[in-house]
Amino acid sequence: MKTITFIRHGKSSWEYQVSDKDRPLKERGINDAKLVAKKFKNLNNKSDFAYSSPANRALHTSIIFTRILEHNLDFLKVVEALYDFSGESVLKFLKSLDNNLDSIMIFGHNYAFTTLVNTLGDDYIENVPTSGLVQIKFDVTNWNNITKGTTLITIFPKDLK
Repeated sequence: MKTITFIRHGKSSWEYQVSDKDRPLKERGINDAKLVAKKFKNLNNKSDFAYSSPANRALHTSIIFTRILEHNLDFLKVVEALYDFSGESVLKFLKSLDNNLDSIMIFGHNYAFTTLVNTLGDDYIENVPTSGLVQIKFDVTNWNNITKGTTLITIFPKDLK
């Protein structure tokens, strides 16, 4: 069994004159990420490893989760392929993962994540919101074989407020 937990980065700020990769989280993005991470922790989910897009907003979201889930930063790796908006690069990355890992978390972007959770999961989700989490389980032992899985968990900030 392989499990992927998709977490879209928190709400980011457009008020700074910085590149897309450097946009920071807004206060709401920080607070929503904390809410979702705490809810996820209370479900006693365990992941083997986490990967984040190099974009500031995704990396900051991943660090919030890493701390709340009580992992050290060795649990997290930045991967350029996750800075993707179509989903093609993300899917290629997922299919290349080490088969010794069974459950991973990835932090990234829309429209890639909404596209992938609808392609790979069995529940239609109109839009994965900022700080939104969707977990999908696959009945395979090799990451290269992931196709259609079962959507296990969705946690969206609006449902926690």
